[in-house]
Amino acid sequence: MPELPTVAVLGAGSWGTALALLLGKKEVQVALWARDAELAEAIRREGQNPRYLPGFSLPASVSPTSDIAQAVGEAEVLVFAVPAGALREVAAAVRECLSFPRLLISAAKGLEADGSRPSQVLQATLGQHCGDIVVLSGPNLALELAREIPTATVVASTSPEAARRAQMLFMHPSFRVYTNRDVTGVELGGALKNVLAIGAGISDGMGFGDNSKAAFITRGLAEMVRLGVALGAEERTFMGLSGVGDLFATASSHLSRNWRVGYGLAQGKPLAHILQELRQVAEGVPTTFAVCQLAERLGIEMPIAQTIRSVLDGRLNPRDAIRELMLRTPKEEWWGTKLEEA
Repeated sequence: MPELPTVAVLGAGSWGTALALLLGKKEVQVALWARDAELAEAIRREGQNPRYLPGFSLPASVSPTSDIAQAVGEAEVLVFAVPAGALREVAAAVRECLSFPRLLISAAKGLEADGSRPSQVLQATLGQHCGDIVVLSGPNLALELAREIPTATVVASTSPEAARRAQMLFMHPSFRVYTNRDVTGVELGGALKNVLAIGAGISDGMGFGDNSKAAFITRGLAEMVRLGVALGAEERTFMGLSGVGDLFATASSHLSRNWRVGYGLAQGKPLAHILQELRQVAEGVPTTFAVCQLAERLGIEMPIAQTIRSVLDGRLNPRDAIRELMLRTPKEEWWGTKLEEA
């Protein structure tokens, strides 16, 4: 078995910590970077992340730090596990530390305000310092990954060799990794499902049943496919782990931050209050606005996403939003690559 590389995991939220924990169990040398120096010190002192992933001891091979230059150092692989909205800033800081190209793995699941995907942000920000880019996405709730509950994910890259390197890096008895070449589709699947998870939380918070959830997820998936294909993704990617797989997990799990946003909105809580309680970024909130702008620019109809946006910005309450969706003009169901209204 080839020697495993040294890794820097940039982002010490629950997701970044869970990835560092997984790699540490494989005795990979990991630098876990936290923006907050107090958090990095607490992780070092307690041997776990008391704020975002308490109760899981980190192996000795995981070294927390708030010094990004120290984290990047001579690491051969950089894993970006920060929110999409912070990725450009972190990548710019990383650029100042790079002396040679690295394998870059994006574990972010969101879009910038203009619709830019994480891999595009890394490419644009790092430029000539950018090595091969791999994106990682799938039904990967951090707490379940930390508990070693059987989990699968997908890594995608335009470089098959880079994807295979990432696959072997993360493969573990509790974490099965597949490869894919559709970077656009894998990234969009991971971002768009967060929007729909907010709607699923609204449905559950309203006390609706399985009929409602099934209809919502199915029609939401149709919207994911329409936008994804228009942006150059392959339709079949959305039938995989980063599409229907991640959508199912995020839209049905109470562990999902985006689901909890929707559930809180249905309970009448203000959005600002919900986000404050979460203490971490719910990617679906900013991504909803980015997705709707993309859809309008491309002329793609996404009534579910647009209705969720109206709830988030306060133009509709959840009950009226559901009513508007149910009373839309009758349509013909379709399933394919057609981009007509549906």
